[in-house]
Amino acid sequence: MTKAISILGSTGSIGRQTLDVADDLGLRVAALSANRDVDRMEAQCRRYRPELAVLMEESAAKALKVRLADTTIRVASGMDGLLEAATLPGADTVVTAVSGMIGLQPTLAAIRERKRISLANKETLVCAGELVMQEAARCGAEIIPVDSEHSAIFQCLMGCRDQKEVRRLILTCSGGPFFGMTREALAGKTKDDALKHPNWKMGPKITVDCATLMNKGLEVIEAMRLYGLPLEQVTAIIHRQSVIHSLVEFVDGAVMAQLGVPDMRIPIGLAMTYPARLHNPAPALDLLACGNLNFAEIDEAAFPCFALAKQAARIGGTACAAMNAANEAAVARYLRDEIGFYDIPAAVERALTLPVMQNPTLDDILAIDAEARRIAAAL
Repeated sequence: MTKAISILGSTGSIGRQTLDVADDLGLRVAALSANRDVDRMEAQCRRYRPELAVLMEESAAKALKVRLADTTIRVASGMDGLLEAATLPGADTVVTAVSGMIGLQPTLAAIRERKRISLANKETLVCAGELVMQEAARCGAEIIPVDSEHSAIFQCLMGCRDQKEVRRLILTCSGGPFFGMTREALAGKTKDDALKHPNWKMGPKITVDCATLMNKGLEVIEAMRLYGLPLEQVTAIIHRQSVIHSLVEFVDGAVMAQLGVPDMRIPIGLAMTYPARLHNPAPALDLLACGNLNFAEIDEAAFPCFALAKQAARIGGTACAAMNAANEAAVARYLRDEIGFYDIPAAVERALTLPVMQNPTLDDILAIDAEARRIAAAL
């Protein structure tokens, strides 16, 4: 059971919901970090009184330091600050809720300090999953997934005595705002269209990833890394209602599913309280109000990002890091209205032509990340 937390990415959607859960459970907040939102960070600091507050942008950190001059809260900036927040002795759990590749180094640092990792940053495992899981095993650090799908699988596997009992993992996918549309219809979709997710409230990057279905591709790779299974044993299906969050099919034909309302506070809460289950501020699921539960195949022709993620998983090595970096950079450009919807998979496809290094080191991963971002920037 967690007693004190450091939240990496406290001003984002997952970070704010983590603070809701912390309020409900009475957890102490040891550190908070964000990119550059000075106003929200100041408000969080004054409410939760952390030991340390970190803003990645140096100018924002300087402004925050001035505002918090009447407190004892230390203010830091940049990657050094993020690493300090991840390794702070006063926290037993680190919630990695930052978006993108930036979460990798602080996650590794927290693992080496044997923190419990409440992992909401899927890019960490997509880009360096083997490295991260090996380090966690070496250090004896616990990784509890926060993504709703991976938390669902985590719960379905409770009591599973042997991995050989598992036939496959089945991730569910809402289909995003563009479910059922053709390539022709999708070609002209703007960021404003993509940011209208039907079921979940999330940050802009992950919401666009849900629109392209890249998010589901990243989650397939994350599941492979978390549970040590090959691509052939991890699949995804469309489930528009977002009631069933994922399923596990066992070798005897039994299928276990985890159901709940689409509220991230449920998996966040479990990542704090595991192995116990305690009260959660999220509403309960009303089965009588659910209606029909439907399933469909993913249209990989209309949503090539999903197929490209699986291609990267098959290649292995640095291919996943290249794929992720190109996607991050392309989505950022899409959100700035610089490129179109299908330019995102085009950037990823081009990045997957880069030379691949198997069994990469952290330096290898960071190098390919930089090169793939240059490719996406030049598109």
